Amino acid sequence: MVFHSARHRVTTTVRGFTLIELMVVSAIFVILSAVVLANHGRFGNLIVLQNLAHEIALSIRQAQVYGISVQRYGADEFDVGYGVYFTSAQPNTYFLFADAIGSNGTYDGGETVRSTQIAGGYVIDDLCVWPNGGASYTCGVTDLHILFVRPEPDALIRTVAGGPLYDRARIDVKANSGDEVSIVVERSGQISVQ
Repeated sequence: MVFHSARHRVTTTVRGFTLIELMVVSAIFVILSAVVLANHGRFGNLIVLQNLAHEIALSIRQAQVYGISVQRYGADEFDVGYGVYFTSAQPNTYFLFADAIGSNGTYDGGETVRSTQIAGGYVIDDLCVWPNGGASYTCGVTDLHILFVRPEPDALIRTVAGGPLYDRARIDVKANSGDEVSIVVERSGQISVQ
């Protein structure tokens, strides 16, 4: 028995993209890429700014932990308060300090535990305080001392040695792009980033 198969020729035509379709797809891709890349820089700056604000808040929290625990300062000093000092004279630096000289509740030059430099064009833009029981606040403060003394977790917020205590302090951190984040310290010891 012999089998014969008939071969059929099937012709199909395959069509590709036209030049116009490729140009439209390329244009859409370029526009979307430009939008993403343009916003990527700002998004990156916002993330770095948020991280910086959280780093400052953690430094304040560290001062609070040192202040309410028995943290040794120097060779044998265990009964000192710890705090963080901000000054508008040095907007790129803040200081973790031990209130060991005179115990006046403020930062004195020789009390530095650690100073932190802020880099990358970010600065501490403004320092604000709220008076006791007051709804209004004062900005443009030149010096801000936030101190924690054992056994209370409460913040002692001052602008000058021997000056009044404040209910709340705000530290505004600003980026070159104009974006701003605030760290708020309440008298009760609560620290938040806004």
